[in-house]
Amino acid sequence: MQNELKNIKYPLLIDGGLANQLEKQGCDLKHSLWSAKLLVADPEQIIEAHLAYLESGAQCIITSSYQANVPGFNALGYSDNEAKKFIFKTVELAEEAIKRSTQDGNPLIAASIGPYGAFLSDGSEYHGNYQKSDQEIEDFHLPRINILDESNAHFFACETIPSFQEAKVLAKILDKTTKQAWVSFSCKDGKHLNDGTPIAQAGELFADHKNVFAIGVNCTAPQHISGLIKSLKTKSGNKRIIVYPNSGQVYHAESKVWLGVADSDSFSLISEEWLSLGADIVGGCCMVGTDHIERLRETILKIAS
Repeated sequence: MQNELKNIKYPLLIDGGLANQLEKQGCDLKHSLWSAKLLVADPEQIIEAHLAYLESGAQCIITSSYQANVPGFNALGYSDNEAKKFIFKTVELAEEAIKRSTQDGNPLIAASIGPYGAFLSDGSEYHGNYQKSDQEIEDFHLPRINILDESNAHFFACETIPSFQEAKVLAKILDKTTKQAWVSFSCKDGKHLNDGTPIAQAGELFADHKNVFAIGVNCTAPQHISGLIKSLKTKSGNKRIIVYPNSGQVYHAESKVWLGVADSDSFSLISEEWLSLGADIVGGCCMVGTDHIERLRETILKIAS
């Protein structure tokens, strides 16, 4: 799998928000497992969502394991072994989507590792104040990472990380994995993680990490991305820079809905600036759909020409 990393041509276009595509397909995701509920209820929907992004031009798709974790499945009455099968299935569904795709090339699969806050399902990933010990956070992450480390995913997508504490725990775990990873943070402004840590400090943590090939930002408002890229590049060494913001809409944790207007034209326009500032991997997160990805693809092709 490491050979695929060496052969990546940058800029690399990844997909958009899986959940909003599933909702577009008619799925109800109001559940503690969020999109991962469909691993049990209707896995074909996940395949179709991945396929929609592949057909829109995405060169890398992120698995449905963001909120698929062992404690979450345990809480619903599933055994550890059943949870492992569901988590492993997230990669198998991505593989099936690639088989059905008409896209040229060999799309990559990133195994999603969502933050501890996603398990809490209360919006905690948007502030990072878990009030948990390092050991508790490690105990949460380690089983899923170990499961996905045995899968056919090309690398991990440790995403929406809101706190420096959680980043340090992940750095320790990833030091022992066979797969490499990107680590992307959730940020509150143009310089800081959601917990207030300067993103430059977070970048420095992974600058020399042997198993982290890219560092960046996701699920953050588009207007903050340029500043975050600039700050991150001051301390991130030679790591690739990844950015996949949300659409700019605002998430309300209590109602679990996004409010605002998602504009693919302006999203595409501002992405030109991200690429000029040094972003190597681009895509979208919550409320970024197939139309956004199509426009990003056009932007990348225009720059390449």
